[in-house]
Amino acid sequence: MATHYAPTSFSNSYEFTAGSGYQLPEYPFVAPPEIASGETSHHPIVIVGGGLAGLTLAGLLARHGIRCVLLDEDNTVGVKGASSRGICYTQRSLEIFERLGIYECIAAKGIQWSVGRTFAGNDEVYSFDLRQQGAFNLSSQPPFINIQQFYIEGYLVERIQQLGHADIRWSNRVVGFEQDDKGATLTVTTPAGDYRIRAEHVIDATGSRSPFRAWAGASVTARKGDDRWCIADVRFSKHPPVERHTWIEAPFNENRAVWQHLMGDNVWRIDYQMAPHADPEQVSREDVVRERLTRQFGADCEIEIVWVGPYAYRSECIDKMRCGRVFFMGDAAKVVSPFGARGGNTGIADADNLAWKLAAVMSGHAAPALLDSYHDERHEAATQNVLVTNRTARFLRPADGVEKLFRTAALSLARQHVFARQFVNTGRMAIANPYTRSSACCDTGGLPVQNVSFQWADGSAGTVNDLLAWAGSRMLLLLFGDVSDACIERTQALAASAPLLSVQVLGADEPARVKEHVRDPKGHLQGACHVFGHAWALLRPDSYIAATGEVVDASLINALARALGAVGGDE
Repeated sequence: MATHYAPTSFSNSYEFTAGSGYQLPEYPFVAPPEIASGETSHHPIVIVGGGLAGLTLAGLLARHGIRCVLLDEDNTVGVKGASSRGICYTQRSLEIFERLGIYECIAAKGIQWSVGRTFAGNDEVYSFDLRQQGAFNLSSQPPFINIQQFYIEGYLVERIQQLGHADIRWSNRVVGFEQDDKGATLTVTTPAGDYRIRAEHVIDATGSRSPFRAWAGASVTARKGDDRWCIADVRFSKHPPVERHTWIEAPFNENRAVWQHLMGDNVWRIDYQMAPHADPEQVSREDVVRERLTRQFGADCEIEIVWVGPYAYRSECIDKMRCGRVFFMGDAAKVVSPFGARGGNTGIADADNLAWKLAAVMSGHAAPALLDSYHDERHEAATQNVLVTNRTARFLRPADGVEKLFRTAALSLARQHVFARQFVNTGRMAIANPYTRSSACCDTGGLPVQNVSFQWADGSAGTVNDLLAWAGSRMLLLLFGDVSDACIERTQALAASAPLLSVQVLGADEPARVKEHVRDPKGHLQGACHVFGHAWALLRPDSYIAATGEVVDASLINALARALGAVGGDE
Protein backbone atom coordinates (compact mmCIF):
# COMPACT_ATOMS: atom_id res chain seq x y z
CA MET A 1 0.00 0.00 0.00
CA ALA A 2 1.44 3.37 -1.01
CA THR A 3 1.88 5.65 1.98
CA HIS A 4 3.06 8.66 0.01
CA TYR A 5 2.38 9.86 -3.50
CA ALA A 6 5.07 12.29 -4.62
CA PRO A 7 3.69 15.46 -6.24
CA THR A 8 4.47 16.14 -9.87
CA SER A 9 7.49 18.25 -10.67
CA PHE A 10 7.99 21.04 -13.17
CA SER A 11 8.09 19.97 -16.79
CA ASN A 12 9.18 21.50 -20.10
CA SER A 13 12.29 22.99 -18.46
CA TYR A 14 10.39 25.51 -16.29
CA GLU A 15 12.61 25.37 -13.21
CA PHE A 16 11.93 28.73 -11.61
CA THR A 17 8.62 30.58 -11.68
CA ALA A 18 7.11 33.70 -10.15
CA GLY A 19 3.91 35.71 -10.25
CA SER A 20 0.42 35.37 -8.89
CA GLY A 21 -0.27 32.43 -11.21
CA TYR A 22 -3.51 30.96 -12.52
CA GLN A 23 -6.17 29.14 -10.55
CA LEU A 24 -6.22 25.67 -12.04
CA PRO A 25 -9.08 23.19 -11.51
CA GLU A 26 -8.39 20.13 -9.40
CA TYR A 27 -9.97 16.76 -10.12
CA PRO A 28 -10.69 14.18 -7.42
CA PHE A 29 -8.69 11.00 -7.08
CA VAL A 30 -10.81 7.84 -7.26
CA ALA A 31 -9.18 4.59 -6.25
CA PRO A 32 -9.04 2.32 -9.33
CA PRO A 33 -10.99 -0.94 -8.98
CA GLU A 34 -7.85 -2.99 -9.63
CA ILE A 35 -6.48 -2.01 -6.20
CA ALA A 36 -9.38 -3.62 -4.36
CA SER A 37 -9.63 -6.65 -6.64
CA GLY A 38 -5.90 -7.25 -6.94
CA GLU A 39 -6.46 -8.28 -10.55
CA THR A 40 -4.84 -6.99 -13.73
CA SER A 41 -7.54 -5.41 -15.88
CA HIS A 42 -7.53 -5.54 -19.68
CA HIS A 43 -8.32 -2.59 -21.97
CA PRO A 44 -8.00 -2.01 -25.71
CA ILE A 45 -6.37 1.43 -25.37
CA VAL A 46 -4.51 3.09 -22.49
CA ILE A 47 -3.37 6.70 -22.91
CA VAL A 48 -0.64 7.88 -20.54
CA GLY A 49 -0.58 11.65 -20.05
CA GLY A 50 -3.49 14.06 -19.66
CA GLY A 51 -2.03 17.02 -21.51
CA LEU A 52 -3.07 18.52 -24.80
CA ALA A 53 -2.30 15.52 -27.01
CA GLY A 54 -3.56 12.84 -24.62
CA LEU A 55 -6.85 14.57 -23.86
CA THR A 56 -7.47 15.36 -27.54
CA LEU A 57 -6.96 11.70 -28.41
CA ALA A 58 -9.29 10.55 -25.64
CA GLY A 59 -11.96 12.99 -26.81
CA LEU A 60 -11.68 11.96 -30.45
CA LEU A 61 -11.83 8.27 -29.55
CA ALA A 62 -14.92 8.95 -27.45
CA ARG A 63 -16.48 10.74 -30.41
CA HIS A 64 -15.98 7.54 -32.42
CA GLY A 65 -17.47 5.50 -29.58
CA ILE A 66 -14.17 3.81 -28.65
CA ARG A 67 -13.39 3.18 -25.01
CA CYS A 68 -10.06 4.03 -23.44
CA VAL A 69 -8.39 4.59 -20.08
CA LEU A 70 -6.36 7.77 -19.57
CA LEU A 71 -3.77 7.90 -16.78
CA ASP A 72 -2.40 11.23 -15.56
CA GLU A 73 0.08 11.63 -12.73
CA ASP A 74 -1.31 15.01 -11.66
CA ASN A 75 -4.78 16.08 -10.49
CA THR A 76 -5.18 19.11 -12.76
CA VAL A 77 -4.71 20.47 -16.25
CA GLY A 78 -1.75 22.66 -17.13
CA VAL A 79 1.37 22.37 -14.99
CA LYS A 80 1.36 23.55 -11.41
CA GLY A 81 3.70 26.48 -11.10
CA ALA A 82 4.08 26.68 -14.88
CA SER A 83 0.49 26.79 -15.90
CA SER A 84 0.45 28.97 -19.02
CA ARG A 85 2.72 27.24 -21.56
CA GLY A 86 1.31 27.03 -25.10
CA ILE A 87 -1.03 29.81 -26.22
CA CYS A 88 -1.25 29.93 -30.03
CA TYR A 89 -3.63 27.52 -31.80
CA THR A 90 -3.71 27.09 -35.54
CA GLN A 91 -6.65 26.97 -37.89
CA ARG A 92 -6.15 23.22 -38.30
CA SER A 93 -6.29 22.65 -34.54
CA LEU A 94 -9.39 24.83 -34.31
CA GLU A 95 -11.04 22.77 -37.05
CA ILE A 96 -10.27 19.61 -35.08
CA PHE A 97 -11.70 21.16 -31.93
CA GLU A 98 -14.82 22.16 -33.86
CA ARG A 99 -15.31 18.52 -34.82
CA LEU A 100 -14.81 17.57 -31.19
CA GLY A 101 -17.34 20.14 -29.95
CA ILE A 102 -15.22 22.61 -27.96
CA TYR A 103 -14.43 25.25 -30.58
CA GLU A 104 -17.15 27.67 -29.43
CA CYS A 105 -15.73 27.69 -25.90
CA ILE A 106 -12.26 28.42 -27.25
CA ALA A 107 -13.50 31.19 -29.54
CA ALA A 108 -15.42 32.84 -26.69
CA LYS A 109 -12.45 32.87 -24.30
CA GLY A 110 -9.53 33.33 -26.70
CA ILE A 111 -8.25 36.14 -28.92
CA GLN A 112 -8.41 35.88 -32.71
CA TRP A 113 -5.58 37.39 -34.71
CA SER A 114 -4.27 37.30 -38.26
CA VAL A 115 -1.81 40.23 -38.55
CA GLY A 116 1.85 39.82 -37.68
CA ARG A 117 4.52 42.53 -37.69
CA THR A 118 8.27 42.09 -37.43
CA PHE A 119 10.67 44.82 -36.32
CA ALA A 120 14.43 45.22 -36.36
CA GLY A 121 15.28 47.99 -33.96
CA ASN A 122 12.58 50.62 -34.50
CA ASP A 123 11.99 49.67 -38.16
CA GLU A 124 9.15 47.43 -39.34
CA VAL A 125 10.76 45.07 -41.84
CA TYR A 126 7.97 42.59 -42.49
CA SER A 127 4.22 42.16 -41.99
CA PHE A 128 1.47 39.77 -43.04
CA ASP A 129 -2.28 39.28 -42.77
CA LEU A 130 -3.17 35.60 -42.83
CA ARG A 131 -6.79 36.32 -43.73
CA GLN A 132 -5.59 37.56 -47.10
CA GLN A 133 -3.75 34.32 -47.83
CA GLY A 134 -5.44 31.47 -49.69
CA ALA A 135 -4.18 28.88 -47.22
CA PHE A 136 -6.31 30.42 -44.47
CA ASN A 137 -9.15 32.55 -45.82
CA LEU A 138 -11.85 29.99 -46.70
CA SER A 139 -12.14 27.95 -43.51
CA SER A 140 -14.99 28.47 -41.06
CA GLN A 141 -12.30 28.85 -38.38
CA PRO A 142 -9.91 31.84 -38.11
CA PRO A 143 -6.18 31.57 -38.86
CA PHE A 144 -5.21 31.60 -35.14
CA ILE A 145 -6.66 31.96 -31.67
CA ASN A 146 -4.51 32.74 -28.65
CA ILE A 147 -5.64 31.15 -25.40
CA GLN A 148 -3.86 29.67 -22.41
CA GLN A 149 -3.29 25.93 -22.86
CA PHE A 150 -4.90 24.91 -19.59
CA TYR A 151 -8.23 26.36 -20.75
CA ILE A 152 -8.28 24.06 -23.76
CA GLU A 153 -7.29 21.10 -21.62
CA GLY A 154 -10.11 21.94 -19.22
CA TYR A 155 -12.63 22.15 -22.07
CA LEU A 156 -11.39 18.76 -23.28
CA VAL A 157 -11.94 17.20 -19.86
CA GLU A 158 -15.50 18.54 -19.75
CA ARG A 159 -16.22 17.29 -23.26
CA ILE A 160 -14.83 13.84 -22.53
CA GLN A 161 -17.04 13.61 -19.47
CA GLN A 162 -20.04 14.51 -21.65
CA LEU A 163 -19.20 11.96 -24.33
CA GLY A 164 -18.40 9.11 -21.97
CA HIS A 165 -16.32 6.10 -23.11
CA ALA A 166 -13.11 7.43 -21.49
CA ASP A 167 -12.04 6.59 -17.94
CA ILE A 168 -9.80 9.46 -16.80
CA ARG A 169 -7.76 8.46 -13.75
CA TRP A 170 -6.11 11.38 -11.97
CA SER A 171 -3.05 10.92 -9.73
CA ASN A 172 -2.15 7.66 -11.47
CA ARG A 173 1.56 7.51 -12.28
CA VAL A 174 2.98 4.80 -14.53
CA VAL A 175 6.21 3.45 -12.99
CA GLY A 176 6.73 0.24 -14.97
CA PHE A 177 6.19 -1.11 -18.45
CA GLU A 178 6.66 -4.33 -20.38
CA GLN A 179 5.24 -5.55 -23.67
CA ASP A 180 4.89 -8.67 -25.78
CA ASP A 181 3.31 -9.64 -29.08
CA LYS A 182 -0.22 -9.46 -27.70
CA GLY A 183 -0.14 -6.34 -25.56
CA ALA A 184 1.57 -4.28 -22.89
CA THR A 185 1.40 -4.29 -19.09
CA LEU A 186 1.72 -1.09 -17.08
CA THR A 187 2.51 -0.82 -13.40
CA VAL A 188 0.74 2.18 -11.86
CA THR A 189 1.19 3.83 -8.48
CA THR A 190 -1.49 5.97 -6.82
CA PRO A 191 -2.18 7.59 -3.42
CA ALA A 192 -4.19 4.45 -2.54
CA GLY A 193 -1.72 1.82 -3.69
CA ASP A 194 -0.28 0.16 -6.77
CA TYR A 195 -1.88 -1.93 -9.51
CA ARG A 196 -1.27 -3.35 -12.97
CA ILE A 197 -3.23 -2.75 -16.13
CA ARG A 198 -2.91 -4.43 -19.51
CA ALA A 199 -3.60 -2.84 -22.91
CA GLU A 200 -3.63 -3.81 -26.55
CA HIS A 201 -2.25 -0.38 -27.42
CA VAL A 202 -0.46 2.16 -25.23
CA ILE A 203 -0.30 5.82 -26.24
CA ASP A 204 2.59 7.77 -24.75
CA ALA A 205 1.54 11.39 -24.32
CA THR A 206 3.68 12.03 -21.24
CA GLY A 207 5.67 14.90 -22.72
CA SER A 208 9.29 15.68 -23.35
CA ARG A 209 10.60 13.65 -20.40
CA SER A 210 8.85 10.48 -21.43
CA PRO A 211 9.98 7.33 -19.59
CA PHE A 212 8.52 5.20 -22.39
CA ARG A 213 11.36 6.09 -24.74
CA ALA A 214 13.75 4.08 -22.57
CA TRP A 215 11.22 1.41 -21.64
CA ALA A 216 10.35 0.70 -25.29
CA GLY A 217 13.91 1.09 -26.53
CA ALA A 218 13.07 4.05 -28.76
CA SER A 219 15.95 6.01 -30.26
CA VAL A 220 15.87 9.80 -30.50
CA THR A 221 17.66 12.30 -32.71
CA ALA A 222 18.29 15.34 -30.54
CA ARG A 223 20.01 18.70 -30.60
CA LYS A 224 20.30 20.90 -27.53
CA GLY A 225 20.94 24.57 -28.07
CA ASP A 226 22.08 27.30 -25.72
CA ASP A 227 19.33 29.76 -26.68
CA ARG A 228 17.58 30.85 -23.46
CA TRP A 229 14.32 32.76 -23.13
CA CYS A 230 12.09 34.08 -20.40
CA ILE A 231 8.30 34.14 -20.60
CA ALA A 232 6.30 36.85 -18.89
CA ASP A 233 2.50 36.61 -18.73
CA VAL A 234 1.34 40.06 -17.69
CA ARG A 235 -1.61 42.40 -17.49
CA PHE A 236 -0.89 46.10 -17.89
CA SER A 237 -2.65 49.39 -18.35
CA LYS A 238 -1.42 49.92 -21.92
CA HIS A 239 -3.19 48.08 -24.75
CA PRO A 240 -1.09 47.46 -27.87
CA PRO A 241 -2.78 46.27 -31.10
CA VAL A 242 -4.15 42.70 -31.15
CA GLU A 243 -1.38 41.54 -33.45
CA ARG A 244 1.63 39.27 -33.31
CA HIS A 245 4.59 41.60 -32.82
CA THR A 246 8.13 40.31 -32.97
CA TRP A 247 11.40 42.13 -32.64
CA ILE A 248 14.50 40.50 -34.04
CA GLU A 249 16.67 43.16 -32.44
CA ALA A 250 14.70 44.87 -29.68
CA PRO A 251 16.38 48.01 -28.37
CA PHE A 252 14.61 47.49 -25.03
CA ASN A 253 16.06 43.95 -24.71
CA GLU A 254 19.75 44.52 -25.43
CA ASN A 255 19.08 44.01 -29.15
CA ARG A 256 17.83 40.48 -28.60
CA ALA A 257 14.54 39.05 -29.86
CA VAL A 258 11.11 39.64 -28.27
CA TRP A 259 7.65 38.17 -28.96
CA GLN A 260 4.40 39.89 -27.96
CA HIS A 261 0.93 38.27 -28.03
CA LEU A 262 -2.43 38.91 -26.40
CA MET A 263 -4.32 35.88 -25.04
CA GLY A 264 -7.37 35.21 -22.89
CA ASP A 265 -8.27 37.17 -19.72
CA ASN A 266 -6.54 40.28 -21.09
CA VAL A 267 -3.15 38.70 -20.36
CA TRP A 268 -0.21 39.44 -22.63
CA ARG A 269 2.50 36.91 -23.34
CA ILE A 270 5.92 38.51 -23.73
CA ASP A 271 8.88 36.26 -24.64
CA TYR A 272 12.32 37.76 -24.09
CA GLN A 273 15.45 36.23 -25.58
CA MET A 274 18.17 36.10 -22.94
CA ALA A 275 21.94 35.92 -23.12
CA PRO A 276 23.11 32.39 -24.09
CA HIS A 277 24.37 31.46 -20.64
CA ALA A 278 21.92 33.49 -18.55
CA ASP A 279 21.10 32.20 -15.07
CA PRO A 280 17.46 30.94 -15.19
CA GLU A 281 16.77 31.85 -11.58
CA GLN A 282 18.13 35.36 -11.95
CA VAL A 283 16.33 36.27 -15.20
CA SER A 284 12.97 35.13 -13.76
CA ARG A 285 13.17 37.17 -10.56
CA GLU A 286 10.21 39.52 -10.29
CA ASP A 287 12.29 42.67 -9.92
CA VAL A 288 14.36 41.77 -12.99
CA VAL A 289 11.22 41.03 -15.01
CA ARG A 290 9.59 44.30 -13.95
CA GLU A 291 12.64 46.26 -14.99
CA ARG A 292 12.59 44.52 -18.39
CA LEU A 293 8.89 45.28 -18.86
CA THR A 294 9.37 48.90 -17.84
CA ARG A 295 12.03 49.35 -20.51
CA GLN A 296 9.54 48.13 -23.12
CA PHE A 297 6.32 49.79 -21.99
CA GLY A 298 7.49 52.79 -19.97
CA ALA A 299 7.53 53.72 -16.30
CA ASP A 300 3.95 55.00 -16.48
CA CYS A 301 2.58 51.52 -17.34
CA GLU A 302 0.91 49.64 -14.48
CA ILE A 303 2.02 46.00 -14.49
CA GLU A 304 0.59 42.84 -12.92
CA ILE A 305 2.80 39.80 -13.32
CA VAL A 306 0.58 36.75 -13.70
CA TRP A 307 3.32 34.24 -14.33
CA VAL A 308 6.95 34.22 -15.41
CA GLY A 309 9.37 31.43 -16.12
CA PRO A 310 12.60 30.82 -18.09
CA TYR A 311 13.24 28.01 -20.50
CA ALA A 312 15.78 26.78 -23.05
CA TYR A 313 14.98 25.56 -26.54
CA ARG A 314 15.99 22.18 -27.85
CA SER A 315 14.88 19.90 -30.66
CA GLU A 316 14.23 16.17 -30.45
CA CYS A 317 12.55 13.73 -32.80
CA ILE A 318 11.90 10.11 -32.06
CA ASP A 319 13.07 7.85 -34.87
CA LYS A 320 10.02 5.58 -34.81
CA MET A 321 6.59 6.87 -33.80
CA ARG A 322 5.55 3.31 -33.01
CA CYS A 323 7.57 0.77 -31.03
CA GLY A 324 5.62 -2.46 -30.73
CA ARG A 325 2.47 -1.69 -28.78
CA VAL A 326 3.49 1.90 -27.96
CA PHE A 327 2.58 4.95 -30.04
CA PHE A 328 4.41 8.20 -29.28
CA MET A 329 2.66 11.53 -29.72
CA GLY A 330 3.01 15.18 -28.82
CA ASP A 331 6.20 16.16 -27.00
CA ALA A 332 6.92 12.50 -26.26
CA ALA A 333 7.49 12.08 -30.00
CA LYS A 334 9.19 15.37 -30.82
CA VAL A 335 10.22 18.61 -29.16
CA VAL A 336 10.55 21.76 -31.23
CA SER A 337 11.20 25.41 -30.57
CA PRO A 338 7.84 27.20 -30.36
CA PHE A 339 8.51 29.44 -33.36
CA GLY A 340 5.48 29.42 -35.65
CA ALA A 341 3.26 27.53 -33.16
CA ARG A 342 4.52 24.10 -34.21
CA GLY A 343 4.65 22.49 -30.75
CA GLY A 344 1.31 21.76 -29.13
CA ASN A 345 -0.50 22.03 -32.46
CA THR A 346 1.56 19.14 -33.78
CA GLY A 347 0.46 17.03 -30.81
CA ILE A 348 -3.19 17.83 -31.58
CA ALA A 349 -2.63 16.71 -35.17
CA ASP A 350 -0.92 13.53 -33.92
CA ALA A 351 -4.04 12.72 -31.92
CA ASP A 352 -6.35 13.43 -34.86
CA ASN A 353 -4.31 11.16 -37.10
CA LEU A 354 -4.19 8.23 -34.70
CA ALA A 355 -7.74 8.45 -33.33
CA TRP A 356 -9.64 7.51 -36.48
CA LYS A 357 -7.16 4.76 -37.30
CA LEU A 358 -7.51 3.16 -33.87
CA ALA A 359 -11.29 3.52 -34.13
CA ALA A 360 -11.35 1.92 -37.59
CA VAL A 361 -9.21 -1.02 -36.47
CA MET A 362 -11.07 -1.50 -33.18
CA SER A 363 -14.45 -1.50 -34.94
CA GLY A 364 -13.28 -3.97 -37.58
CA HIS A 365 -13.53 -1.49 -40.47
CA ALA A 366 -9.78 -1.47 -41.15
CA ALA A 367 -6.86 -3.88 -41.03
CA PRO A 368 -4.33 -3.60 -38.17
CA ALA A 369 -1.70 -2.64 -40.76
CA LEU A 370 -3.36 0.78 -41.02
CA LEU A 371 -1.79 1.70 -37.68
CA ASP A 372 1.67 1.56 -39.25
CA SER A 373 0.75 4.58 -41.38
CA TYR A 374 0.73 6.69 -38.21
CA HIS A 375 4.53 6.66 -38.28
CA ASP A 376 4.66 7.30 -42.04
CA GLU A 377 2.58 10.43 -41.75
CA ARG A 378 3.32 11.95 -38.39
CA HIS A 379 7.07 11.29 -38.45
CA GLU A 380 7.24 13.17 -41.74
CA ALA A 381 5.36 16.04 -40.09
CA ALA A 382 7.61 15.93 -37.01
CA THR A 383 10.85 16.01 -38.97
CA GLN A 384 9.57 18.87 -41.12
CA ASN A 385 8.57 20.89 -38.07
CA VAL A 386 11.94 20.27 -36.43
CA LEU A 387 13.69 21.42 -39.60
CA VAL A 388 11.59 24.58 -39.94
CA THR A 389 11.94 25.63 -36.30
CA ASN A 390 15.67 24.93 -36.23
CA ARG A 391 16.11 27.30 -39.16
CA THR A 392 14.21 29.99 -37.28
CA ALA A 393 16.32 29.42 -34.16
CA ARG A 394 19.49 29.86 -36.21
CA PHE A 395 18.17 33.09 -37.71
CA LEU A 396 17.27 34.50 -34.30
CA ARG A 397 20.58 33.49 -32.75
CA PRO A 398 23.01 33.14 -35.64
CA ALA A 399 26.45 31.72 -35.17
CA ASP A 400 29.40 33.98 -35.83
CA GLY A 401 30.45 34.00 -39.46
CA VAL A 402 28.17 33.17 -42.38
CA GLU A 403 24.93 32.90 -40.36
CA LYS A 404 25.38 36.30 -38.73
CA LEU A 405 26.42 37.84 -42.04
CA PHE A 406 23.28 36.45 -43.72
CA ARG A 407 20.97 37.82 -41.03
CA THR A 408 22.56 41.26 -41.13
CA ALA A 409 22.22 41.37 -44.90
CA ALA A 410 18.62 40.10 -44.84
CA LEU A 411 17.53 42.75 -42.33
CA SER A 412 19.33 45.52 -44.18
CA LEU A 413 17.73 44.59 -47.51
CA ALA A 414 14.27 44.00 -46.00
CA ARG A 415 14.16 47.57 -44.76
CA GLN A 416 14.23 48.78 -48.38
CA HIS A 417 13.17 45.92 -50.68
CA VAL A 418 10.04 43.76 -50.62
CA PHE A 419 11.77 40.73 -52.17
CA ALA A 420 14.14 40.43 -49.21
CA ARG A 421 11.38 40.17 -46.60
CA GLN A 422 10.93 36.46 -47.34
CA PHE A 423 14.39 35.91 -45.85
CA VAL A 424 13.37 37.40 -42.48
CA ASN A 425 12.59 34.31 -40.41
CA THR A 426 10.85 34.87 -37.08
CA GLY A 427 8.83 31.67 -37.38
CA ARG A 428 7.07 30.13 -40.37
CA MET A 429 3.47 29.86 -39.15
CA ALA A 430 2.23 26.31 -38.73
CA ILE A 431 -0.09 24.74 -41.28
CA ALA A 432 -1.44 21.23 -41.67
CA ASN A 433 1.47 19.10 -42.88
CA PRO A 434 1.08 17.20 -46.16
CA TYR A 435 1.81 13.46 -46.26
CA THR A 436 4.04 12.40 -49.14
CA ARG A 437 5.32 9.06 -47.81
CA SER A 438 2.12 7.49 -46.50
CA SER A 439 1.27 3.84 -47.05
CA ALA A 440 -2.41 4.81 -46.55
CA CYS A 441 -2.55 7.47 -49.28
CA CYS A 442 -2.21 7.29 -53.05
CA ASP A 443 0.06 9.64 -54.97
CA THR A 444 -2.89 12.00 -55.45
CA GLY A 445 -3.66 12.06 -51.72
CA GLY A 446 -2.01 13.24 -48.52
CA LEU A 447 -3.29 16.82 -48.60
CA PRO A 448 -5.46 18.43 -45.89
CA VAL A 449 -8.97 19.70 -46.57
CA GLN A 450 -10.07 22.95 -44.92
CA ASN A 451 -13.38 23.26 -43.13
CA VAL A 452 -14.97 25.22 -45.97
CA SER A 453 -18.68 25.85 -46.47
CA PHE A 454 -21.22 24.52 -48.98
CA GLN A 455 -25.02 24.20 -49.22
CA TRP A 456 -27.10 21.22 -48.21
CA ALA A 457 -29.77 20.03 -50.63
CA ASP A 458 -32.34 22.25 -48.91
CA GLY A 459 -30.18 25.36 -49.33
CA SER A 460 -29.00 25.59 -45.71
CA ALA A 461 -25.33 26.12 -44.93
CA GLY A 462 -22.96 23.29 -44.09
CA THR A 463 -19.22 22.72 -43.65
CA VAL A 464 -16.74 19.94 -44.34
CA ASN A 465 -16.89 19.01 -40.66
CA ASP A 466 -20.65 18.49 -41.06
CA LEU A 467 -19.97 16.09 -43.94
CA LEU A 468 -17.45 14.20 -41.82
CA ALA A 469 -19.99 13.99 -38.98
CA TRP A 470 -22.52 12.59 -41.46
CA ALA A 471 -20.00 9.97 -42.55
CA GLY A 472 -19.16 9.11 -38.94
CA SER A 473 -16.30 6.60 -38.90
CA ARG A 474 -16.73 5.85 -42.60
CA MET A 475 -14.65 7.15 -45.46
CA LEU A 476 -16.31 9.97 -47.43
CA LEU A 477 -16.43 9.87 -51.23
CA LEU A 478 -17.26 13.19 -52.89
CA LEU A 479 -18.34 12.97 -56.54
CA PHE A 480 -18.08 16.36 -58.25
CA GLY A 481 -20.39 17.18 -61.15
CA ASP A 482 -22.69 14.91 -63.15
CA VAL A 483 -22.36 11.15 -62.66
CA SER A 484 -23.43 8.33 -64.95
CA ASP A 485 -25.74 5.46 -64.11
CA ALA A 486 -22.75 3.13 -64.14
CA CYS A 487 -20.90 5.36 -61.69
CA ILE A 488 -23.88 5.40 -59.34
CA GLU A 489 -24.15 1.61 -59.46
CA ARG A 490 -20.43 1.15 -58.73
CA THR A 491 -20.38 3.54 -55.78
CA GLN A 492 -23.58 2.09 -54.30
CA ALA A 493 -22.16 -1.42 -54.54
CA LEU A 494 -18.90 -0.26 -52.95
CA ALA A 495 -20.72 1.50 -50.11
CA ALA A 496 -22.72 -1.66 -49.44
CA SER A 497 -19.56 -3.68 -48.83
CA ALA A 498 -17.20 -1.12 -47.27
CA PRO A 499 -17.34 1.68 -44.66
CA LEU A 500 -18.05 4.41 -47.22
CA LEU A 501 -20.53 7.28 -47.65
CA SER A 502 -20.87 8.57 -51.21
CA VAL A 503 -22.12 12.14 -51.79
CA GLN A 504 -22.62 13.96 -55.10
CA VAL A 505 -21.41 17.60 -55.14
CA LEU A 506 -23.21 19.84 -57.62
CA GLY A 507 -23.12 23.41 -58.83
CA ALA A 508 -25.97 25.82 -58.20
CA ASP A 509 -28.25 24.61 -61.03
CA GLU A 510 -27.06 21.10 -61.86
CA PRO A 511 -29.68 18.35 -61.50
CA ALA A 512 -29.15 15.81 -58.72
CA ARG A 513 -28.83 12.16 -59.70
CA VAL A 514 -28.84 10.73 -56.17
CA LYS A 515 -30.53 11.56 -52.90
CA GLU A 516 -27.19 12.04 -51.08
CA HIS A 517 -26.07 15.32 -52.65
CA VAL A 518 -24.94 18.83 -51.69
CA ARG A 519 -24.30 22.01 -53.65
CA ASP A 520 -21.04 23.93 -54.00
CA PRO A 521 -22.05 27.14 -55.83
CA LYS A 522 -18.79 28.98 -55.09
CA GLY A 523 -16.52 26.00 -55.74
CA HIS A 524 -14.99 26.21 -52.26
CA LEU A 525 -15.51 22.53 -51.50
CA GLN A 526 -14.01 21.40 -54.78
CA GLY A 527 -11.05 23.72 -54.34
CA ALA A 528 -10.47 22.51 -50.79
CA CYS A 529 -10.34 18.93 -52.14
CA HIS A 530 -7.67 19.93 -54.68
CA VAL A 531 -9.64 18.71 -57.72
CA PHE A 532 -11.22 20.41 -60.74
CA GLY A 533 -13.99 19.53 -63.16
CA HIS A 534 -15.61 16.09 -63.08
CA ALA A 535 -13.63 14.25 -60.42
CA TRP A 536 -13.85 12.38 -57.14
CA ALA A 537 -12.08 12.84 -53.82
CA LEU A 538 -11.84 10.26 -51.06
CA LEU A 539 -11.74 11.92 -47.62
CA ARG A 540 -10.63 10.30 -44.40
CA PRO A 541 -12.25 11.03 -41.02
CA ASP A 542 -9.32 13.34 -40.17
CA SER A 543 -10.17 15.54 -43.19
CA TYR A 544 -7.20 14.46 -45.29
CA ILE A 545 -7.44 13.33 -48.90
CA ALA A 546 -6.71 9.61 -49.32
CA ALA A 547 -6.86 9.84 -53.11
CA THR A 548 -8.46 11.71 -56.00
CA GLY A 549 -9.36 10.64 -59.52
CA GLU A 550 -11.45 11.38 -62.58
CA VAL A 551 -13.17 8.04 -63.23
CA VAL A 552 -14.85 5.73 -60.73
CA ASP A 553 -13.01 2.52 -61.52
CA ALA A 554 -10.53 0.12 -59.95
CA SER A 555 -8.34 3.03 -58.84
CA LEU A 556 -11.02 4.06 -56.32
CA ILE A 557 -11.28 0.51 -54.97
CA ASN A 558 -7.50 0.36 -54.58
CA ALA A 559 -7.46 3.78 -52.89
CA LEU A 560 -10.15 2.71 -50.42
CA ALA A 561 -8.27 -0.51 -49.65
CA ARG A 562 -5.05 1.41 -48.99
CA ALA A 563 -6.83 3.95 -46.82
CA LEU A 564 -8.13 1.08 -44.67
CA GLY A 565 -4.80 -0.74 -44.43
CA ALA A 566 -5.87 -3.64 -46.65
CA VAL A 567 -3.01 -3.22 -49.14
CA GLY A 568 0.48 -1.84 -48.76
CA GLY A 569 1.81 1.39 -50.18
CA ASP A 570 3.75 -0.37 -52.97
CA GLU A 571 0.76 -2.25 -54.36
